[in-house]
Amino acid sequence: MSFVITAPCIDEKAAECVDVCPVDCIAEGKDQYFIDPDICIDCGACQAVCPVEAIYHEEELQEEDMAFLEKARKFYET
Repeated sequence: MSFVITAPCIDEKAAECVDVCPVDCIAEGKDQYFIDPDICIDCGACQAVCPVEAIYHEEELQEEDMAFLEKARKFYET
């Protein structure tokens, strides 16, 4: 997984990230958006436009945000 969408996105859903993604790898979930790691090309376009600064590279995640990595994995399992 390259990028992960974290807590500030919950119930925000501004969607600028969806609009700029060149490979259409961001999907809307029940309470937030998720980035599909199998499709993402790691370009960072989504991170640059996120108005709530919710998108982080997996390697930059803080301990408290690791649950969002697992949440994204579960989202794409179904």
